[in-house]
Amino acid sequence: MFYDPRSESHGLARNPWTALVVPRPIGWISSLSPSGVANLAPYSYFNAVSAMPPFVMFSSTGRKDSQENIEATGEFVVNMAVANLQDEVNQSSAPFNAEVDEFERTGLAKAACRNVSVPRVAASPVALECILNKVVPLIARDGKKVGSEVIFGEVVGIHIADEVIVDGRLDTAGMRPLARLGYMDYAVTEETFSMKRPVLEDD
Repeated sequence: MFYDPRSESHGLARNPWTALVVPRPIGWISSLSPSGVANLAPYSYFNAVSAMPPFVMFSSTGRKDSQENIEATGEFVVNMAVANLQDEVNQSSAPFNAEVDEFERTGLAKAACRNVSVPRVAASPVALECILNKVVPLIARDGKKVGSEVIFGEVVGIHIADEVIVDGRLDTAGMRPLARLGYMDYAVTEETFSMKRPVLEDD
């Protein structure tokens, strides 16, 4: 099948778009409102986009509390979403109003960060402290705003739980990170394998 998403219907029972770019890591974003209310929400349009210095990005469809808080304070934290916290990740996606602290609603303990004032999820094995770099609105080819903006953050602090470091490497399979698939589907990384990059010999 083929369809042009700008002008044609896919003709399927469910929109296939979110099932086409998978698996996607989940950015479990914590932030603070200017009045000090903590917010926690998962974003599946999320990834790392630079190695040195490290940067991350996530996209918000509509101006949600996370983006409002980040633009107001200039700080946020990316917490790793893992299988043993999947219920809390899902619960934190509920459309609570801005006065609700999702840490309290989900029963998650907070842990302090070093370089930002935003709390991190204490039970998450990895947390990335971030400073807002820029917000980029997405503009379609026809010049119309699409209702999504991309938030870029520079990573200024990294927390890694000691128990997930094995022989100097992160035990990815042991952490069992969650990934977002299409529709309401998720996956857990429980098995990994290695491949060496090819080396081209001189002619």
